Amino acid sequence: MAVEADTQQERVAGRVWTVRLSPYGRPSAGAVQLSCSRPACADQRFPSGAAAGRKAAVEHVNLHLSRIHASGGPRDVGCACRVADCSWHTPDPTAGQRGAARPVAVRCGGPIVLTVYADRAGRLWRIAEMCTRCAAATPDCRVLATATPPARTSSAARREPADGTVEDGVTAVFSSSGPSSEADVHSSPGSTPASLPRARAASPGTASPREKPWGKIAQRTVPHDLEPDSLRMELTELGDAFRAYQQRTEPDLALLAHLHERKAHALRQWADVSGDGSLRHEAERAEKAAQTTREMHENRTGQPACGTVGDDGPAVERLLTRHQAVHARAVLDYVQTHSPHPEAEVRLAVLMLTLRTFRDGTGNVTGQDLTGWLQDDAERVLQQLVAADWLRLPCTVAEVMASLEDPTAITVPTLLPEQPRPFAFGKATRSRISGWAQKTVGDRKLRKKRLAAATRLLALYTAAHTRPDGRLGRPEDGGLHLDKTAAFCALPPEDVIKHAELLITSGWLTEADTAGGKLRGQLTERVLPLGGLL
Repeated sequence: MAVEADTQQERVAGRVWTVRLSPYGRPSAGAVQLSCSRPACADQRFPSGAAAGRKAAVEHVNLHLSRIHASGGPRDVGCACRVADCSWHTPDPTAGQRGAARPVAVRCGGPIVLTVYADRAGRLWRIAEMCTRCAAATPDCRVLATATPPARTSSAARREPADGTVEDGVTAVFSSSGPSSEADVHSSPGSTPASLPRARAASPGTASPREKPWGKIAQRTVPHDLEPDSLRMELTELGDAFRAYQQRTEPDLALLAHLHERKAHALRQWADVSGDGSLRHEAERAEKAAQTTREMHENRTGQPACGTVGDDGPAVERLLTRHQAVHARAVLDYVQTHSPHPEAEVRLAVLMLTLRTFRDGTGNVTGQDLTGWLQDDAERVLQQLVAADWLRLPCTVAEVMASLEDPTAITVPTLLPEQPRPFAFGKATRSRISGWAQKTVGDRKLRKKRLAAATRLLALYTAAHTRPDGRLGRPEDGGLHLDKTAAFCALPPEDVIKHAELLITSGWLTEADTAGGKLRGQLTERVLPLGGLL
């Protein structure tokens, strides 16, 4: 490796083009300046902002790349990263200092490639001729082309053969510039014919090995000389597997989680071999991606990513992820605590209106919405909410009920921005939970049976507290606590079983039992997509 490093120092350093985008003038003006390290490129200023500057920077980089391509592509020169003490990919802050020890300089090696680098902040672009190892170790570095090494002529090819052959038919090869004749051999009187030495035949073991295949993974080029070979082959196969997965027409989250796990393990091994700290960071990201993908698979199918459909329950597409189900239960708890009246009809209206207005305390509602939720009790419940100052309307309750399709703006004072925020989720999760609640309350069979508000609250509560197989409550609890269930539905505990039986007749539950102070049961197969996993 020392010989290789000395050889690189003697070679001409690779070219570097650096394009920067920096603020210009007053910071509040937002103007930027585009500069290039090439003296022939003049600075450009963009008063309109960074977006125009980034667009011009990309065009400028592409212009340089087209000129490099037109001039023959990258040259077989020294590594430009080595000239910078390999500071482009070295986390050690002392690696960029002149005269400091360069622990990673010996890692330079492999063919010279043309690379382009763009930082994630959109402020720096760099084109460079650098070695393969440095390119692979530099984050966000993309390889565009490989330099063609100059043709080398072997010493045996430069020698000229003699006229004769020696025994075994091997041609004699000499280092002289011309062939020797018989007269030259016997020109001296005392000379005697000497036996010509046999030319050394090439050993089969010294033949040049077949070039190893290259690979690419996580925008990094896998060095062809990476050891051990099993690691290089694993990284190459993983890159091919990820690219093949992107061509699939249907996602397979279990397969994707497995690929991320393999990627994390392989990148960690690569980091151990190369000493590159950025590879460990990529391995940690792959582990997090694997965990997230497994959770997505479990939320969609109700079973672990490594399992199969069986005793754990049928595979279903769930409306709420496990994380969103946690927020849905938080909304139910909030409604139970902050409802201005303990009636089931009021609590149901508070739930639906809270989901409509949770973001900034304002929203829209129609008379048709209220009638669908509360049926004949809609006007009475709305009047109670207005009288308690929980809800504010720009018109009378009668006018709201008369506007069946025209939305009316409503305000919930406790959810206005100046009030403490009761929820910690965003707009997308709110939309999911609101859709889940609407589908549950407006279930076709529940509406057909014209079930009361307390029964539909029980349907909401059971759907929000299920296991992957649809059974109610956590396994260690043996069901839902009857007192808590009754308190949410505004029912006496002894009346819960009556409403649960109504849900059985409506095809919501397969069975129900309240023995031992626990509500036990299971959602039907058609309701499983609405189940919020515990």
